Amino acid sequence: MADFTVADVKKLREKTGAGMMDAKKALTEANGDIEAAVDALRAKGLATAQKKSSRTAAEGLVGVAVEGTKGVAVEVNSETDFVAKNDKFQDFVRKTTKVALGLDNDDVEALRSASYPDGGTVADKLTDNVATIGENQQLRRMKTVSVSKGAVVPYMHNAVSPEANDLGKIGVLIALESDAPADVLEPLGRDIAMHAAAMFPQALDADGLDADVIERERAIAREKAAESGKPENVQEKMVEGAVKKYAKENALLSQIFVKDGKATVEEYVARVGKEAGHTIKLVDFVRYQLGEGIEKEESDFAAEVAAAVGN
Repeated sequence: MADFTVADVKKLREKTGAGMMDAKKALTEANGDIEAAVDALRAKGLATAQKKSSRTAAEGLVGVAVEGTKGVAVEVNSETDFVAKNDKFQDFVRKTTKVALGLDNDDVEALRSASYPDGGTVADKLTDNVATIGENQQLRRMKTVSVSKGAVVPYMHNAVSPEANDLGKIGVLIALESDAPADVLEPLGRDIAMHAAAMFPQALDADGLDADVIERERAIAREKAAESGKPENVQEKMVEGAVKKYAKENALLSQIFVKDGKATVEEYVARVGKEAGHTIKLVDFVRYQLGEGIEKEESDFAAEVAAAVGN
C-alpha cells in the first residue's frame, strides 16, 4: 500500500480541487508523492473530463455583475459544495459573469462560445476546470436586466465571503426605472432584493406567472371546492378566489413587502418615489437560487470519504 494519509488526500484536494477518489488514486500511483500526484492529475485531467460530465451538478455558485444600468446573474453548477470554495472555480464564475454582462442576449450557448479573458472560450475554460478540479461543472443559466434610466441593484444572500458579495447561493437583481438619485434607488433596490431573496417571487406580476403552474393551482382549487359540497356557482367563485390569492402571493409586485408588513411591494415603491419627488417603477428582477429545480441524485461523496479514511 502507498505511504500516504487522509491528511495527504485532503492536502492534494486543496492544491488541485480534484475529487476524493481521483486524489487518492493519484497518490497511490505516485507512491505518496504529493507533487508528483499534482502533475499526474493535471496530465490526465482532460482525458477524464468527459466521464465527469454525466454526474449530477447541483451545487456551485450564482454570480452577479452590474455595470451602469445593466446587470446579469449567472448560475454555474458543480457536484459538491467543496468545489464552490475552490479559488479556481470562484474565479471562473466571476469572470464568466462579467463576460455575460457584455452579451446582448441570455443565450447560454452564446455565453459558452464567448471569448474568455484568459484565452480560448468560456466552454474551453469550463472543460479545463472539469479536468483540473475533477468534478462535473455546468454553465446552467443566465438572465440580464436593464433600464434606460435608474438603477440595477444587486444583492447576494449567503455570499462566499463579506469581501466577495458577487458570488453566493442566492443572487438577486432589482431593476428600477426612475430619474431619482442613487441615494434613493440603491437602498430601495437592496430592500426589495432582500425581500425577493426571502419570499421567492416567481414572476414580476400575475401575468408573468407560468401558465402551467396556474392551471395546476386551479385544478387543486377545483378539487377542494368540489369537496365542499357547495353549489357549482359558489365553487367556481372559490376556485377563482384561490387562483387570485396564489397569483398575488407569488408575484413580486403584489406580495406584501416584508419590511413594511402592510403595503405591497408595488405600493411601497410608489410611496418611496412620491416622498423623493420622482416616479419609480420596478420593471424587472432576477432571483437565482443555487440548484433550484435540479433533481439531485444520491451522492457518493460519503462513500468516497469512507473509502479514503478506510485506507
